Amino acid sequence: MAPATSNATRPLVLDNACEGVGYTPLCRLDRLAKAHGIKSNLFGKVEFMSIGGSVKDRIAKRMVEQAEKDGVLIPGKSVVIEPTSGNTGIGLALACAIHGYPLIITLPEKMSLEKEVTMRALGAEIIRTPTAAASSSPLSNLGVAKRLKDAIPNAVILNQYANPNNPLAHELSTGPEIIAAIESLPGNQRVDVFIAGAGTGGTISGTAQALKRYNKDCTVVGVDPRGSILALPESLNKLEEGEDLAYQVEGIGYDFVPEVLSREPGLIDHWVKVQDEAAFKTVREVMRMEALLIGGSSGSAVAGALQWLKASPERDVEGKNVIIMLPDGLRNYMSKPWFANELLGREIGAELSPDVTTRIHKVLADNHKYSLSANEDASVNGKIEEAVSALAETMKGVTVGTRGVNGVGKAAA
Repeated sequence: MAPATSNATRPLVLDNACEGVGYTPLCRLDRLAKAHGIKSNLFGKVEFMSIGGSVKDRIAKRMVEQAEKDGVLIPGKSVVIEPTSGNTGIGLALACAIHGYPLIITLPEKMSLEKEVTMRALGAEIIRTPTAAASSSPLSNLGVAKRLKDAIPNAVILNQYANPNNPLAHELSTGPEIIAAIESLPGNQRVDVFIAGAGTGGTISGTAQALKRYNKDCTVVGVDPRGSILALPESLNKLEEGEDLAYQVEGIGYDFVPEVLSREPGLIDHWVKVQDEAAFKTVREVMRMEALLIGGSSGSAVAGALQWLKASPERDVEGKNVIIMLPDGLRNYMSKPWFANELLGREIGAELSPDVTTRIHKVLADNHKYSLSANEDASVNGKIEEAVSALAETMKGVTVGTRGVNGVGKAAA
């Protein structure tokens, strides 16, 4: 075993909000384990306790700070653009607010209203893109981000999908924090199993590098939603006849394999596929048994962990330490049908009542000119093009300062 190197204690006084990124606790999941007959020690890595509310705060902070050091981002000049499912966008909005960069986010329509509102509150501009657009399409959030970069002078895409600072953030912080926490316990001080969902793949790849360097026998399990293609072997990704390719869970799974998702042999040992229904059911279980207000991708990770542990007796061993990544919390999903309908006593998949839906869309329509509707397929390209052009024109007159694209702050020095 190599020694852990992280100082896993958050400062008591922060110079700015970015210093509150990370430093998240492990929480025992003993009640859940008992309810499912699990003998291993289950722990959740509670990332919604990071200052921006998710595991993606870590990569956003590192990508911005490293880009500044490398001269890729220039204070008073650069504009940051990023395609995201939301949490990286929130982390970037936080980091860009502190560092004084305008930020434009391209966000698929299926992502929650709460994510958009949070990013806007932090000063970001948002363009919504059709969820059904393939990643290679010019209408996808990746495609629209590229169009924005071409149209806006001094624009930079940090590109979480290929940026080495994505996994490195976890190798240098998330992994060492987990090790330090487990080392503080009596008895077994090894991380025996690490289980996490995969989106860009940076979280699982970077954390796995740190954990396997510390304990080469640590088993790493990736969780991938049904409908995604990230799992190996590829046969796991095959859908049943008539099974819907679309999935509701946000932040994990893709229709392409990001560069930062490591395919290095022996790094990610197993993969588990999880359906939406199991993920959302597990969210409610964890909330009511452990009082942790987790999000949908956390539900996927826990459901995948239970599925993997139960699949073979030798996997679930008394005294083993099993760490489950809980990427974000419920804050981002309280208006989503899978959660809101449950509270109202309706089944998953039922629509919110028309009056609720109308109020939600009215907020967007009244305040956010460039929000797009996925239902407007016939004219969506024109609307995106209009939004790109409008933002590009707006940026020409913006003084880049502490208030980003609003152009009302002091000019950066």
